Parts: sequence; C-alpha cells; structure tokens
Amino acid sequence: MKPLAIPVRIIGPGSQPEETEPLNMLPLPSGMSTFQMPVVPESADRRAMLRARDVLADLLERLEAWDGVDGAHPRLDVSFLDDAALEVLNQVLGEGEVSIRLQGDSEIRIQEILFAGIWRVQRLNGDGRLAADEIEACSIPGVVRQLAAGAATGLRAVDLPGGAMNSPALLAEIRGWLRHYRPGQPAHVVNLTLLPLTPEDHRVLEQALPVGAVAMMSRGFGNCRITSTAAPHVWRVQYFNNMQTLILNTIEVVEVPEVAIAAPDDLADTRERLAELVAWMTEDSAP
Repeated sequence: MKPLAIPVRIIGPGSQPEETEPLNMLPLPSGMSTFQMPVVPESADRRAMLRARDVLADLLERLEAWDGVDGAHPRLDVSFLDDAALEVLNQVLGEGEVSIRLQGDSEIRIQEILFAGIWRVQRLNGDGRLAADEIEACSIPGVVRQLAAGAATGLRAVDLPGGAMNSPALLAEIRGWLRHYRPGQPAHVVNLTLLPLTPEDHRVLEQALPVGAVAMMSRGFGNCRITSTAAPHVWRVQYFNNMQTLILNTIEVVEVPEVAIAAPDDLADTRERLAELVAWMTEDSAP
C-alpha cells in the first residue's frame, strides 16, 4: 500500500507573511430597514389627529371583515380630508418598500405604506394635478394587473441581426409559455444572468419586449426594478445590490412578479399593527 501524501501546514507565529496591506473586500451593507411605528407630527392638533384616526379605524374595520379576495378588497377615498388631517395621515402612513408608476390615459402613482399590503393610490390629471387619492388594502392594486394584462397581444416581430446567438431560442420559449399561460399559474422565469448573451441578443430582447405601462421599484436589501412589457404577463425583473450592481436579470411570465406582491401573512401582520396604531392615536388625542 502506498503511503498517503498528506500536506503539512505550519501554523502559529512567524508562519504567515506580514500583513503589509489591508484586505481588499467588498464593502458590507451598513444596515437594513426594520419596521418602526410611525411618528405623528408634534404640531398636529387634536381634531386633525382624530380625523386621521377615524380614516384608519374605518380601514381596520374593513380589513377585519375582508375575506382576502383582491377583487373585493377594502378601498377608501381620502381626498375629502383637510390639509391638517392629511398631513397627519401622510406622516403615520409613511413609505414602504414598493413604489409603482403607471402610464395610461392618465398617470397613476402608487406607494406601499409602512404596513405591507396597504397602498396609497393617487391619480393625476393631464396637467399633473391630483385627481383622486385612495387607500387600498390588497396584495397589489387591481389597476396594476389591468394595465399589465391589457398590453399588446404578444411579442413584437424583430429582424434578427447577425450576432444574435441565444435570443431567438429565448423568444420562442417565451412565446410558447404565453400560448398556454393562465392567470394564477406559477411564474416561468428566464434567468438571463446565467446565459451567454451578445449585445445583439440584448437588443433583440429589448425590441421584442419594449417597456410597458407599469414600472415598479421594490426596496429592501438592495433594489429590485420591475417593468411590464408590451406583451401581456411578460415582465423584466432586475435585482441590484446596495452598490447598484446588477446581480440578477430575469424575464418572468406571470400575472405580477411575486417580489412586488404582499403575501397573506404580511396582511395578517398589518391588521395587528394597524390596530395598535389606531389605539395609540386614540390615546394620544384624548383630552
């Protein structure tokens, strides 16, 4: 039997080279967002506090009676509030992780609040003035699904240039999934990061799948940018780290990418936190 060749490693003082240069490492994230209870402006008067509290109490009551079906989800018009009450409401709602902008007949801006699954939906008229202001409780506002599903009928025809290597097969794959797609199906994800793509491939994909009406940003541990395309149920989803380096580039065939949707557990947690906020505002505005 031959003896095993086991390498001998010497450790201890003097066995390693002197550290003359600092380690060359990527900077670590400085922190990540954690939930904090909203803070009411100190200058808020009691009447403004109570009016904002009443809106949230109404929302909480509807949430507790809601069966979880998005089509019948709670919606509240808050455009009737005066400036003082609206300032309190804006402060306590804050801004959550997901922001959405939609371009259709008019511009719509949607911001998830600090409580997951609660959305501020604002519609602007042609000259940029606020035309409607609502709060919705749902996995994602229905207008997002409507605009994304109401896109063109399919991928646009593209003349393939020389140098297009993998894009023809990718387009054929996406067309095949679209032919058999039904709402509610799990997402089919095409991971472009793992594929060798030429500059011509990228141009073909951009031409076949131009940007659609929906643009979303999900901020958490890094950023996720989500855009609909001219093809219904086809999305571009790109993940960036804290240094804004693209780390994952995908195309998803799905009704709405999961990263932008509030889960049922999130909404259950939101009901508890909203109840705490309403109780706290009631105590704080007591005479």
